[in-house]
Amino acid sequence: MSKGNGVRILVVDDDPEILAMLSARLAKRGYEMSTASDGNDALALARKALPDVMLLDVMMPGKSGWEVARELKKDPKTQKIKIVMVSAIGPTNEITSPIYGADAHIDKPFEFEDLERIISGLLVA
Repeated sequence: MSKGNGVRILVVDDDPEILAMLSARLAKRGYEMSTASDGNDALALARKALPDVMLLDVMMPGKSGWEVARELKKDPKTQKIKIVMVSAIGPTNEITSPIYGADAHIDKPFEFEDLERIISGLLVA
């Protein structure tokens, strides 16, 4: 059953396995997927594609996820993108994500179902 209904998701992570896994699983749910592997590419792609949701790793080459989130939330063209910070940095993720404008966070490793609940919640918010 397709849940996507034209919803665009941008997955940003410097780990190619995480990019592939998340993209494949979310595409099977009917979401339109795009990916980036560093902060600079993520920023450029987000500005061009205007995804509905961005799954954003914190520690990456180029700009960090925090820098990307802050820039997107300051720009009127991109400030409505829902950002989920995805990281293995532990409690720091929960504390810092809202400071940089993220709408939600999840810690690696995570259950895919938990991530799906977060995405669904952001789409109805």
